[in-house]
Amino acid sequence: MLCGSAYFTMEEINPANISIDKISVPLFVKKEVEVAVLRLDKIHPQVSGNKWFKLRYYLEDAKKENKKTILTFGGAWSNHILATAAACRIHQLECIGIIRGEKPAELSDTLLQARESGMKLFFVSREDYPHQTIPQQFHQEDYYLIREGGYGMKGATGAATILDHCNKEEYTHICCAVGTGTMMAGLIRGAAQSNAIIGISVLKNNLDLEGNIKLLLGDQPADPTIIHDYHFGGYAKYKPGLIEFMNEYYSQTNIPSDFVYTGKLFFAVNDLVENNYFQPGSRLLIVHSGGLQGNNSLKKGTLIF
Repeated sequence: MLCGSAYFTMEEINPANISIDKISVPLFVKKEVEVAVLRLDKIHPQVSGNKWFKLRYYLEDAKKENKKTILTFGGAWSNHILATAAACRIHQLECIGIIRGEKPAELSDTLLQARESGMKLFFVSREDYPHQTIPQQFHQEDYYLIREGGYGMKGATGAATILDHCNKEEYTHICCAVGTGTMMAGLIRGAAQSNAIIGISVLKNNLDLEGNIKLLLGDQPADPTIIHDYHFGGYAKYKPGLIEFMNEYYSQTNIPSDFVYTGKLFFAVNDLVENNYFQPGSRLLIVHSGGLQGNNSLKKGTLIF
């Protein structure tokens, strides 16, 4: 029996809610660049954005194998952890989260929500976590393993279906934030020949990304374009300028972002447009990958949305 007071119905994961919001701000008009945002954040409040796409085929496979438990990895503010917990709740699966770091005196908002959705939390040291080995007490469990961030072929295959929700041939460039590289690999796999996929890394010095993405592309030839200049100090790090930008962007576009992924993505696109990275006449699609719950770690009132 799944525990927890929150209950999410299948209908609430609804890709039909996805919209394409065209952005018209003076900078883009001046540079003669068209920009639109693919609003994956509207799918579900917990199974948000690209997370649903990356999880969908893993969960289907788990059910085919008659697995009753999902085991996965993530940090205290991991969008993937929360999304997996909520998705397992919906699919009536048990779930275990291996969490990076010692158990804190107070759980993060993300972990509280994950626990409420029925996820069993198990904490490992930051020294042991990078190995992502399965703790001894779970060796006898008949679980289905999903790697951190949904990294893997099924995650990339699911992410490839993101572009089914737009007329991809309309765009010269598709821009996304990059963590594990799973979504970007999927976008490359699902793109039209006319699309250039641009990734904005949100991690500092994560120079393994290109190689990790190529592993998910298999025999498909590709040379991923990843820009490493907009991490603002590293994963989940930020500076006042990023927060100011996120608030200004919302006031101009009515599109919320998070400081871990999409805020950095939107900032990067604006800066690249300003510095003539894109030729006049370019048509950009920015993939909003969700994860707005990450903003809950900020002091109340930091953001205007």
